[in-house]
Amino acid sequence: MEARRVSFTIGVTYQTPLEQLKKIPILVKGIIEPFDHVDFSRVHFKEFGQFSLNFEIVYTVKSPDYAKYLDTQQAINFAILETFEKEHIELAYPTQTIFLNETKRNS
Repeated sequence: MEARRVSFTIGVTYQTPLEQLKKIPILVKGIIEPFDHVDFSRVHFKEFGQFSLNFEIVYTVKSPDYAKYLDTQQAINFAILETFEKEHIELAYPTQTIFLNETKRNS
C-alpha cells in the first residue's frame, strides 16, 4: 500500500439555508487542499438523509502510515468544526419532530 483513500460523510441540519449549503463544498475543499501530503478528490451534496443533508468527502493521504492518516483526519475534522462554527453551519444529529393536533371537544 502506498496511499490511503479516505471517504467520510458529514451531515448538516435541514434548516441550513441554501446559500450556506452551496458554500460547504468550497469551504471543505479549502480546508483539505493545503495539506501537502493529501490529494483532494471531491466533496458533494450527496443525499437527503433521515435527519440531515449529507455531504460526501473524499481525499487520499499519500502515505500508508496509519498514524499519519489519523492525524490528518483529526486536523481536518477540527478545521471543519471551526469553519462551520464561524459560518453558523450546524452539524446534524438524530432528531425527531412531533406535530400534535389540538382537538376541540363539544361540552
